[in-house]
Amino acid sequence: MEFELAHQTFMKKHTALRSGERKGRLLRGHNYAEKLFLQQVWYPLFQHFDHLHPEYEIYDWNRKSQFIDFAYLTPFGRFGIECDGFQSHVKDMDREKFSYSLNRETFLTGMGWKMIHFSFDDIQHRPDVCRMLLQMVIGPRMIRHGATNFSAIMEKEMLRLAWQLGSRVRPKDVIEQFDVDFRTARKRLRNLVDKGYLTPVVRGEDVRYYELNQVSMEHL
Repeated sequence: MEFELAHQTFMKKHTALRSGERKGRLLRGHNYAEKLFLQQVWYPLFQHFDHLHPEYEIYDWNRKSQFIDFAYLTPFGRFGIECDGFQSHVKDMDREKFSYSLNRETFLTGMGWKMIHFSFDDIQHRPDVCRMLLQMVIGPRMIRHGATNFSAIMEKEMLRLAWQLGSRVRPKDVIEQFDVDFRTARKRLRNLVDKGYLTPVVRGEDVRYYELNQVSMEHL
């Protein structure tokens, strides 16, 4: 019952934060395999869903919208987690889809993501292997985080977020992405303005959003 309650709370939170296609994708895409991954792999390791985002929207090099099963967004790195079924991810894949899949993986790696794949068969029948592998990937990053410059990591993550959103970002986007309050989001955005990475776009007396400057692309 502890997992069920935590999972219900987790889904209600993310459903409430979304609208339109992002909300529809969450309701359609988070199914049996994804829930089983949380129940048998993720929750036994972490006992919470902090910084985990289901059916997370990303963009490829052509700004084409895609969704990954889970994004784990932390101060010590960005991890994409996919629960791959044989039928949908291998058997039905043609040459064009295969090439796109490889290119997308390489692109995300270049953008700072660490992608992690688990087969549905392993999630269902060998969750202990999945837990071991997940811990091997994420554990060392968590340990090293104590000696990491948090502000520098946050700067890069916020600039990458702006790029994903079409080269512009609002405090609301930072709040949703990093689970911070409005004051913290605004302060970090203003710090990026002071460093020349962002330019505020003002309408009337209010800043509507912040745009990426060319120099910021070298900082990603």
